[in-house]
Amino acid sequence: MNSDFKTGVLIVNLGTPDSPSVPDVRKYLREFLMDGRVIDIPYLSRWMLINLIIAPFRAPKSAKIYRELWTPEGSPLKIYGLANERQLQDLLGQDYVVKLAMRYQSPSIASKLEEFRKSGIKNLVVIPLFPQYASASTGSVYEEVMRVTGQWQVIPEIRFANYFYNHPRFIEGFAANARKHMAESEFDHFVFSYHGLPARQILKGDDQGNVCKLGSCCDKITPHNQFCYRAQCFETTRLLVKALGLKEGTYTTSFQSRLGKDPWIQPYTDVLIKELGEKGVKKVLAFSPAFISDCLETTIEVGVEYKEMFEEHGGQQWQLVESLNDSENWVELLKELVVNPA
Repeated sequence: MNSDFKTGVLIVNLGTPDSPSVPDVRKYLREFLMDGRVIDIPYLSRWMLINLIIAPFRAPKSAKIYRELWTPEGSPLKIYGLANERQLQDLLGQDYVVKLAMRYQSPSIASKLEEFRKSGIKNLVVIPLFPQYASASTGSVYEEVMRVTGQWQVIPEIRFANYFYNHPRFIEGFAANARKHMAESEFDHFVFSYHGLPARQILKGDDQGNVCKLGSCCDKITPHNQFCYRAQCFETTRLLVKALGLKEGTYTTSFQSRLGKDPWIQPYTDVLIKELGEKGVKKVLAFSPAFISDCLETTIEVGVEYKEMFEEHGGQQWQLVESLNDSENWVELLKELVVNPA
């Protein structure tokens, strides 16, 4: 490739507050939750819910949790993201320009795309850092990239990476991290906990019509459910189970982080934890394979809060498997998404 003509690579994660202060957390929550793909209700109802109820009352509680997560260098999500930016740049070399953006807060997608526009890139590869496709994550990144570039006079060729939940390197990355813990302890059960979504969002994504039943239809990937978040999560579990050689009956797929009274996709992780305790399960190895970087939802929710819940219900050991973070295998996966698209 002629080094005068560079390919832009934009890696995008969800986002993080600029600091764990209440005002910054409130600002982040407002931007995040006002996205119509995240809370998919009419605008006026969404505005009132976010600005009059959720942001004012949830921000102080969330800020306290973010302070537990924060490091002297800042938010782990951004720390790992910037490390990935540097690592991927080194792997790809001078014919590429790699930039990290966040869907919400900074660095924004718009600001990084403007840097690409002014630098005169030949084409653009956009990689949302979400293993499984969901309208509220990957879809939102697509929409924002298209909104910004749609205003340009000259729009370069743009290629998106839709998902990588079944990529061999993704599976092996989590499997390798799990094996370290499995070598040190024997576990009674394995929990694969994914971020939850309102059930209505899964049903709205059923473009084929009457295919999605939020049940056994997720037992395998088909042309009808290939972009279904729930189906992709269950397939991720099946691939990890195979890689680790787990026995039937020793693992469960579940979903965390539900908000509000409307039904979310099931089974729910917090309900599962109570059931495991009642059944006498003592040692659990927990995965959170919807996240490539450790963050509030992995370190705090799964690693701390669920551990305490498990122990309250009779459990003895709850061990979280680390995310891919800045591992060599993960950055090699990113490189493959750029240079060897499926």
